[in-house]
Amino acid sequence: MSKVFLIDANKRPLDPIHSAQARQLLRNKKAAIYKRFPFTLILKESKPDIPVQPLRLKIDPGSQKTGIAIVNDSTGEVVFAAELKHRGFGIRESLTSRKQLRRSRRNRKTRYRRPPKHEWYRKGNKKPVPKQRRTWLAPSLKSRIDNIKAWVERLRRVAPIEAISQELVRFDMQLIRHPNIQGKEYQQGTLFGYETREYLLEKWNRQCAYCGAAYVPLQIEHIHCRAKGGSDSITNLTLSCEKCNRKKGTKDIKDFLKKAPARLEKILQQAKQSLADATAVNTTRFALLKMLKATGLPVETGSGGLTKFNRIQQGLQKEHWIDAACVGKSTPILNIKGVKPLLITANGHGTRQMCGTDKYGFPIRHRSRKQIHFGFQTGDIVKAVVTNGKKIGEYIGRVLCRATGSFDIVSYSVTLVPRVVGSGEPVRATKFGRVAGISHKYCKHIHKKDGYSYAF
Repeated sequence: MSKVFLIDANKRPLDPIHSAQARQLLRNKKAAIYKRFPFTLILKESKPDIPVQPLRLKIDPGSQKTGIAIVNDSTGEVVFAAELKHRGFGIRESLTSRKQLRRSRRNRKTRYRRPPKHEWYRKGNKKPVPKQRRTWLAPSLKSRIDNIKAWVERLRRVAPIEAISQELVRFDMQLIRHPNIQGKEYQQGTLFGYETREYLLEKWNRQCAYCGAAYVPLQIEHIHCRAKGGSDSITNLTLSCEKCNRKKGTKDIKDFLKKAPARLEKILQQAKQSLADATAVNTTRFALLKMLKATGLPVETGSGGLTKFNRIQQGLQKEHWIDAACVGKSTPILNIKGVKPLLITANGHGTRQMCGTDKYGFPIRHRSRKQIHFGFQTGDIVKAVVTNGKKIGEYIGRVLCRATGSFDIVSYSVTLVPRVVGSGEPVRATKFGRVAGISHKYCKHIHKKDGYSYAF
């Protein structure tokens, strides 16, 4: 199962320990809780001669989620696993909304506001691109790099990480768009064809596009058959089971699915989907590699095909954190028994916008500059033990603060709900969701706001 991180009194990372050992250290008051996410203990006494086994940090970068795993190369044990959910597309939508609001204000009868420089140059006013901006990344892409960088630094502070593995190429855009490309890198070895197939598996949800069958062998199929002029473009490829592939043959897809118009429309619409996810991964892959090399640790890279090859060879299921553990040639025989990944969601640190607007850009609310109320701020993870009133119980979750001292808690933990039964004792029940009207007097900090939310 997942281990508990341990550091000594001088904050030097030690070997992760079993949860039973962690409970024993806390019970004997030899250690204290240093951090909740990831859960880390700190020893109260320094022991300089403790030997430490080196660990390897493995990263499987993705457009929406990134898999993270810490593996012991000598034993194959997965010490820690996590799935980091990015907010890149959310940033893009926010920037687009802000741009539209500003443009609409310029078109109304209000004071003139000069457009930003990048829009002014876009209108035909050419200017040479500065050298430092040739490697510039859009904010939605840079946030992915920053999220991974932040967690690499966090994990290095609590675990003896001596090497890093990164999946450098998840989707080869050249191979996706031109499956018949020539070159020894695509013709040799057992990984031939894996990149295109992996993309199609994710795009079509690992199901037959025609009948929806899952957990069966799937074949790459041309939507518009090649016999009637269909191309090998990725937009013309889908997945089907052998039965549907044989039944369709060289028929036109409109004739083949004329009795299922809803499925026909879905396939034609999904076939035209953009390669935004694959493009985002490919755009950031070398920037991520550069960031990892800047840590000074040896960095190993591997392709997406090699990751899948390692995973299939060991009979593991498809998960982001399992893919991360399978990255690179150094992958040993993995031991993932009992591992429960930490689910991390990037939420950001709030907004600096002082005036809230409606969808038309008109102000409808004002935001106070003061963010900390009674020692708490929105986003902190707290524990509230309510002893009287209508909401008696125990709540653990993210807090939404107000100046009045009446907080809301987005609860994700077990709550004690007092319900009288035959014995008159309270019954333990599970309650999720938002609980309103919790006084700040009952709240106690568990984890300070750091821009992320956590779950298991």
